Amino acid sequence: MEATIKKKERLPQLDIYRALAILGVLHVHATSFATVDAIDSRFYYIINFLNIFFKYGTPSFIFLSSFVLFYNYYDRPLTKSLIANFYKRRLLYILLPYLLISIGYFLIRLEQNGMLNSSLDWGAQIPVFLDRLAKGQNYTHLYFVFISLQFYILFPLFLMLFKSSKLLVRWAVPIGFLLQWGFIVWNKYELHYSTKGSLAISYLAYYLLGAYLAINYDKYKVWLTSAWKKQTSGQKRATIALWGGWLALALTHVQLWYNTRLLGAKYDSLWYEFLWNMHTVFSALVLMQAANWLYNSGWKKIIAVLTRIGELSFAIYLVHPLWLAFYRKFDFNLNPVTDDYLMWIYGGMVSALIVSALVTQFILRRIPGAWMLLGSVPRSLKPKAPAQPQTRREPVAGDSKRSVDL
Repeated sequence: MEATIKKKERLPQLDIYRALAILGVLHVHATSFATVDAIDSRFYYIINFLNIFFKYGTPSFIFLSSFVLFYNYYDRPLTKSLIANFYKRRLLYILLPYLLISIGYFLIRLEQNGMLNSSLDWGAQIPVFLDRLAKGQNYTHLYFVFISLQFYILFPLFLMLFKSSKLLVRWAVPIGFLLQWGFIVWNKYELHYSTKGSLAISYLAYYLLGAYLAINYDKYKVWLTSAWKKQTSGQKRATIALWGGWLALALTHVQLWYNTRLLGAKYDSLWYEFLWNMHTVFSALVLMQAANWLYNSGWKKIIAVLTRIGELSFAIYLVHPLWLAFYRKFDFNLNPVTDDYLMWIYGGMVSALIVSALVTQFILRRIPGAWMLLGSVPRSLKPKAPAQPQTRREPVAGDSKRSVDL
């Protein structure tokens, strides 16, 4: 007899979570050069604040990706067909876009370095490309997709372990922190691996936190989704602790880097790791609660805009550096210490969001096969098909829109 599969509740608020996460990514990337160029600006605290405060983007995406996977798969029978279908979809909608977009960015880097000409030795460049592909380094932001691919490879193993032992589930979060920090310390004192940020183990705490919350979602759902006025006294205390801790850690993290960049202060590297880790772990949970509150706020226009940004977040992530590179060519010879420079910097962030969203939306909606470059097409952008008799389909959290989540 076929096992009964409990139908999972759809979580459309996760698109709002994605929107908040991609806003974090865009702030960091838009201000990266300014943290060096505008060191003498009277607005340097603001520039440093934007660059550090919003560093939650990539870790939050990793947390969410894990949450969605375990939310959808944990209660399902672990069969060969399930695993085969899982890998097939990731091969098509994640690995293929990663390969093609990496080729594109590799060519762009050659052009930026003045090497893309008739005298280029393509035979010598292929090993360089493959080496960068294997490390997620064909452009500065592609490490995130590379990390996600590593977690996809590991997912069936984690799923099997957690399904086989409730004790492992209970201790998932401490195990994640222990393994991540064990690697951090080991790398600091012995390995000295320079690109550890491209390794999945550097983000294991977020991944296992996402898994734990997904498996125990029913336990935390009321707290995460309830408005402040509807929370119990215990839930309000937890909310204050979460948001208060998050704000304190974020501001301390900002100040640490401000002291380092502007004042020349030096701290042990483990302090940078610790504050980044704690700031972004708290951020992942804050974003989950904030996304629920926004979704239930009744602000229809804001919800619609954030939902569309969330639907396009993977595509926006892939293409926004192209716009930033183009935008920075038109700096109008602004002096980094002037007030106009700050406006120009933030204009890069806003325009990167708007242009990337409009362009990727057009491509995904209008160009057949665009999924090969930008990932799966949101359902809201697909041509509406004639109504069909209802059939059971693979449930995806929050996915009336996307079939593969990052």
